[in-house]
Formats: sequence, structure tokens, C-alpha cells
Amino acid sequence: MLKNYFKTAFRSITKNKMHSLINITGLSAGMAVTLLIGLWINDELSFDKYHRDYDSIAQVLQNQTFSGETSTQPTIPMPLGEELRTTYGREFKKVVMSSGTGKHILASGSNHFVKTGNYMQAGAPSLFSLKMLNGSGNGLKDPHSILLSRTVATAIFGNTDPINKLIKFDDTESLKVTGVYEDLPVNTTLHDLEFIVPWELQRKAVANNIQNWNNNNWKIYVQMANGVDVEKASAKIKDSKYVRSDNAEKNFKPVIFLHPMRKWHLYAEFKSGVNVGGRIQYVWLFGTIGLFVLLLACINFMNLATAKSEKRAKEVGIRKAIGSRRGQLIYQFFSESLLMAFMAFALSLLLVVLLLPGFNEIAAANMTLPLKSPLFWAAGLGFTLVAGLIAGSYPAFYLSSFQPVKVLKGAYKAGRLATVPRKVLVVLQFTVSIAIIISTIVVFRQVQFAKDRPVGYSRDGLITVETLTPNIHTQFNAFQDDLIKTGAVSGVAWSTTPVTESWNSQSNFDWEGRDKNGTQNFATVGISKEYGKTIGWQFTAGRDYRSETGGADGFCFVLNESAAKMMGFKNPIGQIVHWYGYNFHIIGVIKDMVMNSPFTPVQPAVFFMNPGQMNVLNIKMKPGAGVQEALKKVAQVYAQYNPGQPFEYKFADDEYARKFDMEERVGKLAGFFAVLAIFISCLGIFGMASFIAEQRVKEIGVRKVLGASVFRLWQLLSKDFVLLVVISLLIASPLAFYLMHKWLQNYEYRAEISWWIFAVAGAGAILITLLTVSFQAIKAALANPVRSLRSE
Repeated sequence: MLKNYFKTAFRSITKNKMHSLINITGLSAGMAVTLLIGLWINDELSFDKYHRDYDSIAQVLQNQTFSGETSTQPTIPMPLGEELRTTYGREFKKVVMSSGTGKHILASGSNHFVKTGNYMQAGAPSLFSLKMLNGSGNGLKDPHSILLSRTVATAIFGNTDPINKLIKFDDTESLKVTGVYEDLPVNTTLHDLEFIVPWELQRKAVANNIQNWNNNNWKIYVQMANGVDVEKASAKIKDSKYVRSDNAEKNFKPVIFLHPMRKWHLYAEFKSGVNVGGRIQYVWLFGTIGLFVLLLACINFMNLATAKSEKRAKEVGIRKAIGSRRGQLIYQFFSESLLMAFMAFALSLLLVVLLLPGFNEIAAANMTLPLKSPLFWAAGLGFTLVAGLIAGSYPAFYLSSFQPVKVLKGAYKAGRLATVPRKVLVVLQFTVSIAIIISTIVVFRQVQFAKDRPVGYSRDGLITVETLTPNIHTQFNAFQDDLIKTGAVSGVAWSTTPVTESWNSQSNFDWEGRDKNGTQNFATVGISKEYGKTIGWQFTAGRDYRSETGGADGFCFVLNESAAKMMGFKNPIGQIVHWYGYNFHIIGVIKDMVMNSPFTPVQPAVFFMNPGQMNVLNIKMKPGAGVQEALKKVAQVYAQYNPGQPFEYKFADDEYARKFDMEERVGKLAGFFAVLAIFISCLGIFGMASFIAEQRVKEIGVRKVLGASVFRLWQLLSKDFVLLVVISLLIASPLAFYLMHKWLQNYEYRAEISWWIFAVAGAGAILITLLTVSFQAIKAALANPVRSLRSE
């Protein structure tokens, strides 16, 4: 019996080729979208699960309160690690101190490489379950050792065994390679960990901070002891010595807590010291979109199947007349939908294979289709069955309900009410599609709104180079002169941070009239006197630096507008600010520079002449100079003064553009799904239009004989569909407004949702609908009426 069901279903599919093509194409597109989103969601949910002890690892974070505003940061004072290990040892199996990830020079012979890595304590390889390919993770116990990732080991030593080979680290320390570990996957927080060096080297470099509770510059990772709950342990460490210290309580009221690894990726966003989610909102968003797009494809199947009801009515009547029960007819129609669903699934796999490279690029992921996984095929089978059953449910129960007596007498007519469910489903289709279109426009408008924000400096032709040796610093004047002589450079300056970032902040400033009840936090940027001219900052009051560090301007500040406003000076020029026991005069106020997120208010910033060594080199290319030729000249001069470090640079405009990566990625993904949603909806409209034109062929013939124009007939066949799209727009607009207004609340600097967004989305949907319907409408209007009326 089952064989007969599918044999009959196959015949029905081949007999109605256009109907079947539209259904299979729509279903396959919907399935492809759902599969792509499913792969992405799986990639997001599996983030960091590479680590064996994923469920018991956590990072120590802290909340700090400045000027009544609480912020969360991952950096911790160095002594806290030892306190957690000794005072709270029962709570933790492992406590591992780490530096932030930074760039360092690894040299072997005449080969120099700039790689990214961390200083870490010896327990790190075990804590993060690094897969050692050669040597041992215990090698970090040797204070002059280094662990390399496989890629770095191959880059430095080729195919030779790197164990016990020596590497010159930052041109200062000779380190012995004691282990090589497997590269960490892209979907791990530590994926850019290219090497690990012993923590003892960090302690040696910053010996004066070993017992300094006020320098928050390091990270702490812990593994919970067996049976210890993260939340309970987090509550216990809130009473640590660091929190109880008078200075900490007085300055910024720190609260330390544990953030479990399972939340590092998806729940990384904090507001006012409270975890408010993060990327998990996009998991829910795109998961919902995937289900809706699949639902759109299923709606097409339902609509087209029920639109053919009059054609299949006699088939149902005859089957019932010769003894078929309703249950058997339901099985028959389900077999058709399931057969189409499996055909669509096969086609969707091909579509996914073709689309996955581009999808990976948009999503910044490295996903593959797990064709060798039994779990994938089991999920695919279940997914196809569900899709087939949903798509076939309404047609199966609707068509099987026909009364054979009425059908065989020719008394069956679908009637006006029969079209109501189909119209409701079309409205649902376009409501979803228009809502996605509106959302996509809002996302891109928000990105563009932030991009158009004044940044307070000139990014054109500005590059930054992070120097890791003192060579250029000790010969800066000669280096600067030689760069200017190339004719490709107009300015060179030092700073402690790049113009697109803020690495340091401090709160120990004092001035006349300061509110003693609160603590104000300022970004602090050390610079050389050429900095302002090089980056093109813009003064609103006062002047730029004129002398060298040791000159008259050595104890002077330049503030941004936000800092001047926070200090409350009516006329800040000439005012005195106390810092580390010294008096600094304010000589200038510049327009706010967007150094951090372009979606948030600018942080108050203090710029000062730094007498120490700085490691960020800012180089301004001359306007009109060919970029590639200019870079070659800069690289040649750089190599003369700093031969031990490869010339690696970043364009300031590229680094600024990266701040929009997440939002642009969301917009591109939403746009991609919006196009597919509209495509699926239009497939359904196209099929519906063809059936309606076929049903009304005699009416069209009569109207044409009576003098109706082609335009009038086109209008007659199109108006119902346009009306449905207008209804969809009226439903989708408030729904999309509510959702996107809520999304925009995540950004303090945000665009308004303008009326024209809804007008553009609605006009676009109506235009696409008219183009889709017009083919069938005009074809029917141009048909010869003699052919449709000759049997009358």
C-alpha cells in the first residue's frame, strides 16, 4: 500500500510539472535557509566546547563604579590571583594568571616573526586542555620556555622538530621550545593564542606590580573544584581583600565575580554591571527567521495545493466512490508532500554547498556541512519529515473532506469563502517578508548613522605601527627626518594607544571644584608633541603642544570636550589638574575623538606628553601619494632603524571600519534572508496568479469580447494581490517598528526609525508583487478569447 501511495504521488508530481517545480523550489530554498541558520546556530552554541572542562571553567571579572556609572571589565590586579589560590582554595581546582593577548617578536636566526600570545602560569595548558602534538604542556614550569601552536612552529622551523630549539623573545630573552600544541579552533575565545610564555617572565618585567592592588592589567581564569557551584563561589569571593581595601572602596567600589566559560561568547554584554545577554539575541533572532522562512515555503505548498482543489475534486470523489476511506486519502496527500519534501531536501543540500562559502564570509565563520555525521542525517530526516507534514497537513485534511456526491454531480464549487484561508496565508507570507525588509533597512541605517558621526580627527592616509623594541624610540628624530625626506609622509608621532582604541584609564585626578563624593574615570593617552598635527585633531579652545617632553609643555594637558565638561570648568584653559603629585596646566580642548565604540558616548580623555617609551607609531601619508609606493618607502626606512621587527601596519580607517563588523554582519545576514523570503513569497504569488488566471479564463474571454482593454484586465487580476500586500504592510509595520525600536535601545548613539523606511519597504513589496503577477496577468489578457469561448 505504501509503495502505491508513493507511486501515485510521483505520477501526480510529474503530471503537474509547473506546480511541482514551484513547490520543490520554494521548499528547497526554505530548507536551505533553515540549514544555513542551523549550522550557524550550532557553531555559536558550540563555542568554546573544544575545552574539555568547558562546564567548570570561569573568568574573574569586576564591576567598577565611576561617577555613578558601573562598568564591567575583565582585567584584575596581580595579587588577587594568589589570594584566590590561598584564601579560597577549596572553591577552585586551578587558578591561572594570564596577561592580555599581545604581539611579540619571535626570532630564530635571521628570521623574525610578529605573533600573538600570552604570558600564562604553568597550569594553563591543562586548564584549557591544549592538545599537545609534541613535547609537554608542563614545559611552562621552566621560566625560560615557550609553547608554540602548530602553525607558528611550522612557520619558524619548517618540518624540523622544534623541541629544545631556541627562540629569541622580543630581542631580550632566549627561550627553549618545550611543546607544540594543536591550533585552537576559530570558534574558541582563545583562537588567536599562537604561543604561551611563562608567567615568571611577566612578573620579572613588572616586578613593582606584584603586590600592587591598584593596577588592573591582568586576567584570572579558574576551574571550579568538584561539586562547587559557580554562583556560590562567585558570592564568596566578593569579600576578597581587594574589595575590602580602603583605596579600592574609596576610588571605584569594585565588585568581583565569576563569569563561566559557557557564557563567554553568547552572554558577554554587561550594562550597569548586569549581564544583559549579547550574541544570544542574534541566535534567537536568526533562529526565528529560519523557522519563518521555512514556514513561508510550507505556506506556498498549502496555497497551491488548495488552489487546485477544483481540479482534484473529481479524483477525490471517484476514490471515495470506489471505497477509499478519508484516512487513506490523507495518507495519499501526505505521501505527495513528503516526496516533494525529500526532493526539496536533496536540492537544498546542493544549495547549501553552493552558498556556504559566501555565508561563511558574511558570518565570519568556518562552518562545513557535516555530511559524514550520522547525527546530521538523522536530524535532516526528522527535519524533512516535519517540513513535509506541515506543508501537507492543510491540503490533506481539506481535500479529503470533499463529499463525493456533490463532486461527481458537478455541484462542487470552491466559493468565495474557500479563498479566505489562502489569502490569510499570503498575508502571513508577506507580513514576515516585509518585516524582515524593514528590519534590514533599519540595521543598515543604524550602521550608516554611526559611520557619519564626526570622529574628531582625520583617518585618511593614517597608519599605525606597533613597535615592540626600543630601537626607533632611541633614534626617533633621525627616523622622523628620514621618513619626511621620502616625500611620502607628512607627519610622524608616538602614542601609548592607537587613535581607534583606548587602552588605559585612570581616576586619580584632582582639581578645584571636583565632586568629592564620586569618582571620575578618564582615558589617558600619552603622546609626543607631533601627535595632534599628525592625526589632525581639532581644537575648540587653547593650543597644541609646542615643546618637547622636558620643555615648558611637559606638565600640560590637552582635554577632549567630554573631559572638560566632566571637570566642570567654564574656561578650562590655564586651569590646574593634580595627578600623581604634580600640577598639570590645561593648554587646550579638542573635539571629542571617537576612540572606542561609535555607538556609545565618547569617554572623557586626557592627553599628556609621555616622557617614557611608547610603542604605537602614527604615520600620516601625504595626500596624493600612491599608497603602495608610499608604504614601500616607509618600510625601507623602518627596516633600517628596526631590523629585528617585520614592518606590520594598520590603516586607521580599516580599524575604525571593524567597529561596525557585528552590525554590518547582522544587516547582511538579514538582507540575505529577506531576499530569499521575498523569492519564496513571489514563487507562491506566481503560482497563485497562474491558477487564478486559469480559473477565470472564460471570464477574461467574455470581458475581452465586450471590449475590456489589456490594462483593465491586468488591473482586474492584480488588484487582489496588491490589496493583500497592503494589508501585510499594515500588519508588518508596527510589528517591525516595535522589534527594531527595542533593538536600537542597545545603542546609546542611535538613528531614528523614519517613516520613509516603511514607505520604501511597502513600495518595494508592491512593485515586486506586480512584476510577479503581471507575467501571468498580461499573458491571460493577451490570449485569444476565441480559444477560451469556443466550447460555449
